[in-house]
Amino acid sequence: MDIKVNLETVKKSFVNPDCQLIAVSKTKPIEDLKAAYAAGIRDFGENKVQEIQAKQPEMPANTRWHMIGHLQSNKIKYIAPFVHLIHGVDSFKLLKEIDKQGKKIDRIIPVLIQMHIAEEESKFGFDRAELEEMLDSPDFGALTHVRIMGLMGMATFTENQDQIRKEFRGLKQLFEELKSRNLPEFVQLKEISMGMSGDYKIAQEEGSTMVRIGSAIFGSRS
Repeated sequence: MDIKVNLETVKKSFVNPDCQLIAVSKTKPIEDLKAAYAAGIRDFGENKVQEIQAKQPEMPANTRWHMIGHLQSNKIKYIAPFVHLIHGVDSFKLLKEIDKQGKKIDRIIPVLIQMHIAEEESKFGFDRAELEEMLDSPDFGALTHVRIMGLMGMATFTENQDQIRKEFRGLKQLFEELKSRNLPEFVQLKEISMGMSGDYKIAQEEGSTMVRIGSAIFGSRS
């Protein structure tokens, strides 16, 4: 398997060449990450804090680490000093804890708000009512050490492309709606992280600015 060739194939198939590629390197050995780095990748996605911690010292200093999995509040402190972007902020409690850890080390931590757009119960994320409740809360306006860069969503795992497209389109509509609202300065809304190896083309057609691709680059996971 040639990671460089795989990367070139993926990039050639992009519908939007400006969409940022996050190489999902979870469970993959450090040699694979180094091969992807040598081929030009700087953004790597991991879903376990322990794994990011282990890999971070092994990679060049300009590697950008994306936490893409479900994050537990008690583990934020381990990645707070260096994480480039936390994709899966799926509760207000988690956002407040990230803010707290950012305050401790005097670092503003960039995050995405994860919306539950799939019809599956297994996916994490805010529903619309929870999002509105958070935005209306005085505690939300008092946050000082997070920067909300946009939204993230995962479509239903299905062969039905119309359903996937509808879910991505709904997230994009919410993104545009939020951009038109008067929100605190730390809400910047520049990114929509949606699309993975199986559906990134549809995601790009529906406005994704970031896609998270693993198996199409590194091969399937055992």
